[in-house]
Formats: sequence, C-alpha cells, structure tokens
Amino acid sequence: MSFKPFLLKAAVISIHESGDLTETDAVKLPLIPIDIQNLLDSRGIPTLIMGQTVSDAIERLKTAPCHILFIGNHIFHLRQASACGMITACIVPDPNDNENPDEFDFIIGDITQLVHVLRLGTPMPMGKFPCDLLEQYLHDFAFQDASVIINPGIGEDTAAIDIQSSEILILKSDPITFATDSIGYYTVLINANDIATSGAVPRWLLTTLLFPPQSTPSQAFQVMQDLKTACYRWGITLCGGHTEITDAVTRPVVTGMMAGTVARSRLLNKQNIRTGDTVWITKSLAVEGTSIIARELGDRLISSGYTDDEINRLKKFLFSISILDEARIAADTPGVVAMHDVTEGGLAAAVLELSAAGRHILEIVMETIPIYPETDRLCRLLTIDPLGLIASGSLLICCRPNHSQTLIDNMAHNQIPLTLIGAVGRPGKGVEAKKQGKSVKWPEFDADEITRLL
Repeated sequence: MSFKPFLLKAAVISIHESGDLTETDAVKLPLIPIDIQNLLDSRGIPTLIMGQTVSDAIERLKTAPCHILFIGNHIFHLRQASACGMITACIVPDPNDNENPDEFDFIIGDITQLVHVLRLGTPMPMGKFPCDLLEQYLHDFAFQDASVIINPGIGEDTAAIDIQSSEILILKSDPITFATDSIGYYTVLINANDIATSGAVPRWLLTTLLFPPQSTPSQAFQVMQDLKTACYRWGITLCGGHTEITDAVTRPVVTGMMAGTVARSRLLNKQNIRTGDTVWITKSLAVEGTSIIARELGDRLISSGYTDDEINRLKKFLFSISILDEARIAADTPGVVAMHDVTEGGLAAAVLELSAAGRHILEIVMETIPIYPETDRLCRLLTIDPLGLIASGSLLICCRPNHSQTLIDNMAHNQIPLTLIGAVGRPGKGVEAKKQGKSVKWPEFDADEITRLL
C-alpha cells in the first residue's frame, strides 16, 4: 500500500502493446485502455489518452501535475510523468514479481488494483473512516508490546493495558493544530516530550484524527504512517484511537493522548525547585517554529529571497524537536529537580509556566538565551519575536547548583547543547528579567507568534 497522499482530479492513459517495462522486452498487457477508460469515466474523472508528450498532456488537462494519475506500461513515459510530479501507476503482468520497477507510486496488474488506487485518491464521505480501509492498514501493523492486552482493531473501542509492574502512570494530551506537513510526527513527539519531563518513559499513544471534507484515503494513510514511524522510532505503542472526516475542521487535526510510567522514586515534581537552583535550556530557541514556517510557508520564503536548499535546511529542524534524549539524561543526573518542555507560546510562556508550577520567581538573563542564526534571520524577516514562537525541541531544566557541573558534563558527553539562562529566585510567581545588568520586562504574548503567519 502506498502512503503518498494525493487528491485525484484527472488521469492520463499511455499504454503500448509492447510495453517497455524492462527497457527492451515486450510484455503481454494485463489491462486494456478501453477498460481503464470506462472505469475512469464511470467515476467522473477527466481522462486523456496520451498522444504526444507528458507536458502536452498536463497542458491539455489544465490540472496541477500532483492531481493527475498517469497510468502506463512504458518506463520512459512513466519516468517523465514522475519527474513532472504526477502520481504514477505502472501496469505489469505480475505485480508480485520482485523484478518490477520500484520507482513508481503504484504497481498494478488488474482492474481491481486500479480501483483501489483510484479510491486512495478520491475524497471520502463525511463520517468515520471506512472500516475496510482501516482493516487493510491495521493488517500490516505489528503489535509487539506485551503489556497491551487489547490492540487496535475493527470493533475495538478501547485499549487495555497491563500496568501492574509500574508504580506511577503519567498521562498527557495535546492536539496538533498549526502543522499539516508531518503532523503525525509532531503528534508523537509533542506528547512524548511532556511525558519525559516528569522523568517517565513514554509508552502508549491514543490518537484522534480529524480530516476536512475532500480528504482522501491516501492523505489519511500518510498521517497514520507518520504516527507509526515515529512511534516505532521512539519505542512507543500506538494502541488505539479514532479517525473521522468532518466539516468541523478545515485542515487535518490530530489529538494525541500519551501515557508513560515512572518509578515513584524517579518522579520529578516542579514543586521541588528552590531558591538558588540553576535554570538551563537545551539546544536553541524556536526549533519547532522554524520548521513549521519552512514547511507551511515555503513559497513566501522563496519570494523573500530564500533558496530551496535554505528552506530544506530549515525543514529539517523538525527532526530536532524531540527532547527525549536530554530528558532521559537529565532525569539520570543527580540534583535535577524539574524539567519543562518549551512548546506553544515559546520560551516566554514556558518560563512563566515553570514559575507558576514551581511557585518561585525565575530570574532570567536575556542575553544568554541561545538562538540559531537561521531562526534569528527568519524571525527578523517575518517581524515576529522568537521568544513567543512555538519551540518544542528545547528543554528547561532546574538543577541544584552543586550538581550543575555533572549536568554540563553529561549533556556534553552526548553532544547536546546546554546553556545557563538564569536561576530560581524567591518564592512567588513570575519572571524577573535582566539585560546587560538592567531590569527589563519579560515579554508576554496573547497568542503564539506563529498564529500571525498561519
């Protein structure tokens, strides 16, 4: 099953009776053009029998290439279509033959398989995700967590987990509303990050996936695959959820509910911070916001002078939004008493939240706050404040001063940047900020700075 998301609006048929599937050998056609044409016509899909070139077909259909399905059996034409951005379906005598080309989106051998491809690109009706498609997806899903007694399945509305061996169960829920690209990856890590700040290990995830009208199965499968890949990468079990198509949303929204476990003796409680503790931050400011802007506003950045290579570099910031490694290292470091994940609202909101939870004033030295040059340039261009920009990927850590050097050494050993930005002050709530030794107002924002852009 291909998970490349697409919305089908038109099709091109290019079939030769001696299909050049191996560049030289002719093959017997398993599908004939008239059958394909009739199928497409029955579904109201504008179709063109290719006469000249791929670019000529695109021009005649007046449809963006990403919405055109190119059905053919000639390698040269299929490669041209793929290079132009079309969805490609390669017709072969035997789809199970391991020697078939793997460079195309679909390999098909009969009309039933083509029907499935068309369905993946056709908008779904409102309501629950079709059970037969969900069953196909779950069939290929490996469930290996012995603690999960009831796994996801058709007709299973709950998950059952054995937590007898655990002392403390940590729960967390968060929706992903700003990002659409790689939304499944964001969902896993945003929820797992918060679990890890308590000293716990993220273990189980439930998700609710909401897609707007005109969403296709392939688009839904892409999100599911993102979730599956990220969960596998971080040792988390995706143990259930719900998927629906609804006009209550205008773009995909995923809500995750994560659970983790921790021994009672290792649980970190922010109320344990005290005056004199050091305050640290990992990595740099607004890693997540930098990635989202690059992924959602690429055209705007191009028009502002960014190159494709520069934008791609910013997009890769996505793969730095996990704080699981540094949270584990910090939790294993004596003297670390509290952690807080920097998320929506940026560092400005995160420091205030940590102060409120820890019931102490936080003293922050503004000029010590780290920011990547790429993020600084981006924020200056878009006239947004990086302190108020969504910032998963950075972890705030409070540590007893006599253990600070151990924390520094442990992070350095694992090549995780760590910066001292302040200290815990007297009991209370709020932030006392200084810049170049002078008191300044700590910034506050009505909403995350990214909402000014999206």
